[in-house]
Amino acid sequence: MSWGALPGPAGVPADRLAARRHRVLLREELPRVRESALAWRNGLAALLAGLVGFGLLRGRSDVGSLAAPYAVTVGAVLLLALLCGGAGGLSLVRAAHGRPAAPRATAGGTHTSRIDSAASDHTEALRAAQALARGVPLTLWCAALLTAAVALTWYGPSKDGPRVAVTTPDGTVCGDPLRTHGGRMTLQTDAGRVTADLTRATTVHAVTSCVPLPTGG
Repeated sequence: MSWGALPGPAGVPADRLAARRHRVLLREELPRVRESALAWRNGLAALLAGLVGFGLLRGRSDVGSLAAPYAVTVGAVLLLALLCGGAGGLSLVRAAHGRPAAPRATAGGTHTSRIDSAASDHTEALRAAQALARGVPLTLWCAALLTAAVALTWYGPSKDGPRVAVTTPDGTVCGDPLRTHGGRMTLQTDAGRVTADLTRATTVHAVTSCVPLPTGG
């Protein structure tokens, strides 16, 4: 018993119309994906630029002024944002412009070359769509991490600076030094601003923290 290929049913005008539409879709598939990738790239780039500018204008200028472990946390979040932003940006560029490779020369005009070109364009469209699907969430994660870093710089506690304890016959005053003028030092204490007379001070030394001490009187 032998098996052989038999011709299928004859094509009808609807089949030819469907084939023509399919060819049009294949021909426009890659440009549509590239156009979508360009729109996403431009929109997300504007979003990231706005977040970075807003953080530079409103956030702390020195992350080192944050108390531990907030400073290290902000650094780690910024590093993750950089990695996500770099990977997302490369994926979006890949989707919008393709791989950085020289185009291959093909013999134009033949039926086989047209089929090969359509197949390669379809494969490239699928790869560009995959790169776009990776780039968008990665870039959004970058934006979210940048927002978290800016929020930490806003609301994170400041690092405690050196405090000064001034001892006079009236007692000891301890706090953050604000200014010194005319032999007097103004300190910010837990009870408010206090001015100590340095001309009557017996000791003036820096301390890491202020413990409750009698003020004397």
